[in-house]
Amino acid sequence: MVLSYLIEKEFKQTFRNKFIPKLIIIFPFVALIILPNAANMEIKNVNLAVVDNDHSTFSSSIVQKLNANKSITLMANCNNYTEAFNLIEDDKADIILVINKDIEKNNVNVNEQNATQSPQILVATNSVNALKGTIGAMYVMQIVADFAQDKAALAGEISAVSTSQLEIRPFYAFNERLEYKYFMVPALMVMILTVICGFLPALNIVGEKENGNIEQMNVTPVKKFTFILSKLIPYWIIGTFVISIGFFVAWLIYGIVPVGSFMTIYFFTWLFIFAVSGMGLLISNYFETYQQAMFVMFFLLMILILMSGLFTSFNSMPEWAQAIGKLSPLKYFIEAMRAIYLKGSVISDLNSQLRSLITIDLVLNIWAIISYKKKK
Repeated sequence: MVLSYLIEKEFKQTFRNKFIPKLIIIFPFVALIILPNAANMEIKNVNLAVVDNDHSTFSSSIVQKLNANKSITLMANCNNYTEAFNLIEDDKADIILVINKDIEKNNVNVNEQNATQSPQILVATNSVNALKGTIGAMYVMQIVADFAQDKAALAGEISAVSTSQLEIRPFYAFNERLEYKYFMVPALMVMILTVICGFLPALNIVGEKENGNIEQMNVTPVKKFTFILSKLIPYWIIGTFVISIGFFVAWLIYGIVPVGSFMTIYFFTWLFIFAVSGMGLLISNYFETYQQAMFVMFFLLMILILMSGLFTSFNSMPEWAQAIGKLSPLKYFIEAMRAIYLKGSVISDLNSQLRSLITIDLVLNIWAIISYKKKK
């Protein structure tokens, strides 16, 4: 009963401010319409899986040429395409290179009149991250094309043999049209939730401190756990409303709908809101004024966004930056959102993100409860 009264108080207090309801509604529209084309980036650490069906000197030379490139890492030599594609589904590989059988023999005979088949190479790309998929495929195709030219030059046939003799067929998994918006829009929903459900709880309590209202609450018999929970639950509800607006805008403006389940997204949304709201409450426990809380929240927001993989490829960041990024709940929710939206992933496919979010939830909220100083 006490909890319900406190939740009612939070909603009344939130909507008494004329600006906050407008922010909750307008901000998702503005952010999702303006920001999806926010960044370009250099792609590094492209993970390559190779399916060599020829096992010839020619095919081995192609693989060695690719592996020598600093931007490409040979992750695995697979026995078949299915095995390699499983690595893409598990996000362990970015590109699959499939070398057809008899590519060496066909390459030698391609200029003969009786040649009936051109050597083929398939480049299959994980294009959940359309930018990384496109540029990574371009890296691979250019290297293979250069290799073909070098081989022709060594054979003294540079005028007769062209790169078109190697028929390279790219395949872009999960995002066939390479729409960068498909990669950015789900992640921007995460950023919006962070701003609304992370900033507002912190400013709410700090505002009560400045007004003196928190002192009245401190002398009541309300338990710390109940008080913190009353601050979190309204933002679960508000966050659910905000993410629903995000779904609507993504569909209305970009025609983007999740391949996976809405309920899976809501489940991860609630876990994420629990984390960022707890972070906001934790900050409010240590600062006394709006200015202090806003500065710290803005600083943390910049760090969390820039090191979460929102705008840049997480694997392309230095190891020290990745270590910091792994502490951010944004990283795991962004990965889950993109996987659910583009790949149709279910909860069992996202065990790593699920465990990480639950761990962060527990740490931040237990810390917030313990650090909240109540007089009674």
